[in-house]
Order: sequence, then structure tokens, then C-alpha cells
Amino acid sequence: MIMNSTTAEEEALLTVAKLMIAAARTAPKTRGEDSINTGIITGDDKEKLAKTMDELGRGRDSGNVRASGAVVLIGVECGKPSEEWWPFQAKLIDLGIALGSAAKVASDLNVDNRIMRSVGLAAMKMGLVKGEDVEGIPISIKGKNIYFDRKA
Repeated sequence: MIMNSTTAEEEALLTVAKLMIAAARTAPKTRGEDSINTGIITGDDKEKLAKTMDELGRGRDSGNVRASGAVVLIGVECGKPSEEWWPFQAKLIDLGIALGSAAKVASDLNVDNRIMRSVGLAAMKMGLVKGEDVEGIPISIKGKNIYFDRKA
């Protein structure tokens, strides 16, 4: 069997996305309480996400989503802020650690990626991942990093 580079890269990208999800899941959490939710978006659903981003005025970032092979979504359920600020803030810190862990996996495996708040805003609007805060990490395997030298 001969596998062409396009097929190999698509399969590798999905494998990396799954490993990123694993890294987010196993990242350290405050008090050992896991409130992280994740997802992987590809194909037509990725285009719907990009269209929602366009509607939100995020054209440059939506172009990156369209050019990406997949988007990893990571959200956190942290409840509502209260007078006891620590539990809410701790969950947001957990999200940051999960995002960093996922991005590191992609980077370690030489897959271009960029954490994007705008992706998370569109994903929340669409209800793609549960959480009071959601961030997105588009990932790409191309000859040049599509997230570098982005044009407005």
C-alpha cells in the first residue's frame, strides 16, 4: 500500500488532535476536580464555526480556521463568580493549564497551532462545548506556518 502525503497528513493531524485532548484531560486540576470539556471540529462543522466567527467580526481568525485541518476546543465549567472568588478563578487557571498542555503536544509533534479566543467565542455561541469559557486551538500541517505573518 502506498499512502500519499495528503492522506498521511490528515490522519496525523487527527491523531495529534486526539493527543491534545488527552493532554488537556490529564493536565493538573485544582483540588483534583475535573471540569474541562473538549472537542475536535473538522469538515463542514469547521466551516460553520468559521462562518460564525465571520458574523462576530473575526475575519482574519476565521480565515485561519478555514485553512486549518482541525480545531481543538477546550472549555471549562466554572460556575458563576461569587464572593468566594478562588473556586471560580481556580477553574480559569485549570483551563489555562489544559490549553498549554494541549498546545505543547502539538508543538512537540511539529504541528502548527495557535490558541484563539475568537474561536472559543464562536464555539460558545454555537454551543459546541459546555463551559463558561471556551478557547480554540486550530492546528495545521502545511509547508509554512499559517498562523505566522497573519494579515489583518
